[in-house]
Formats: sequence, structure tokens, C-alpha cells
Amino acid sequence: MKLQRAALIKIIPVLAAILVGAPALCLAKDPVNTNFSGVAVKGYDPVAYFTEAKPVKGKAKFEYRWQGAKWRFSRAKHLELFKATPEKYAPQYGGY
Repeated sequence: MKLQRAALIKIIPVLAAILVGAPALCLAKDPVNTNFSGVAVKGYDPVAYFTEAKPVKGKAKFEYRWQGAKWRFSRAKHLELFKATPEKYAPQYGGY
């Protein structure tokens, strides 16, 4: 009986920490799907899908770091549009 009580006393704080921390995990941003170099969307310009309705390869000179990934754009204007509202242009669910 004493052994069970001691085990229960040890496990209750662990369970409380899990219950308190679980909602924070749900609110975390989706990780971004990248290649081995850390480039998102396989180096394609995410804004071009909206403005040109086709995939356009991004350039390293128009690169922006957001959510731990490198995002590349085909032109400076697309880079600025993305900086202003990245959630609008980034793929849903981190691109998975």
C-alpha cells in the first residue's frame, strides 16, 4: 500500500505537466518541409503560384528566412509580398 502511494505521488506531477503542456503543442506552428539545404518549397517561388499561376524557380539573391527555412523568390516584388504576409503564400501544413 505504501509503495503504491509513493508511486502515485511521483506520477501525479508528471501527469499534471503533460496536461498543462499539451495545449501548447497544439498551438505550435507546423514545421516547414525543406530540402537538405534548408530551402522551402524545393526552391520555388511560393508567391508565383498566386501571381503567375505556375511554378517559377526562386533565386538565391532573393532569399528570406522564415520559420527556420530559406524561402526563395524569382523577383524582389515577390519577396516583399511574402515578407508582408507570409501565411498567405506559404503552403499549408508546412508543405507536407
